[in-house]
Amino acid sequence: MFDRFGRPHPGQAHRTRPVALITGASSGIGTAVAERLAASGNWQLLLNGRDERRLTQVAARTGGMPLPADVTDPEARSALVKEAQEGAGRVDAVVAGAGIGWAGQFRQMRAQDIDDVLAVNLSAVLHLVRLVVPGMVDRGRGRVVLIGSMAGSVGVRDEAVYSATKGGLMAFADSLRYELGPSGVRVSMVMPGAVDTPFFGRRGAPYHRTRPRPVPADRVADAVCQALRTGRAEAYVPSWLGLPARMHGATPGLFRSLAQRFG
Repeated sequence: MFDRFGRPHPGQAHRTRPVALITGASSGIGTAVAERLAASGNWQLLLNGRDERRLTQVAARTGGMPLPADVTDPEARSALVKEAQEGAGRVDAVVAGAGIGWAGQFRQMRAQDIDDVLAVNLSAVLHLVRLVVPGMVDRGRGRVVLIGSMAGSVGVRDEAVYSATKGGLMAFADSLRYELGPSGVRVSMVMPGAVDTPFFGRRGAPYHRTRPRPVPADRVADAVCQALRTGRAEAYVPSWLGLPARMHGATPGLFRSLAQRFG
């Protein structure tokens, strides 16, 4: 389906371009991914988001098809995938960029906030992937790129539910990767640390840690594009964040002691 540069194979190049469905495309990482893929000229873009005005603006800049919908709503989600598949003929890649956060002490978190974070970050992603993967398997090719977080690898103080959703995505990606291995469909996790987007303002608390410093959304988009090209299993952004993640896996007791002491 793709060469190492993310282009269609020569026999397909003049007939069609692969189709990417990007959720959360109206802002942040999703917008950056759409702009990167549009700049390559190699993709047809189907852009999903809840903010119809911003989504229309992104679609106008990137040449993508705006498909506004709330992916947490089962009927809207099914209609989104149906419209995407009927409009473009298929979905070759899905980039699950929609996500929300919540920061604060877990015991002070409202039940509705818990449900909202779980619905957007975890449940909606699983349901969306379930709808698009069968077509990929039938064609023997495809890409699933999930936007995780460093918080899903190690857990983060005052972000218990957010961390739980991203940790759940990691386990889901591993399990699905084993299941789809023989099919030609590749599953990737891109796990950024702090990213310089409106995310922190919307979660109700600004980012206050000295490190890791927030990275531009473009750097995350670069990792997503690489995952689409290569099908690599995981990528940390910035890459050095893979070190504490590996330390957590190898010596969890030591890691937790350091995290408790230094935050």
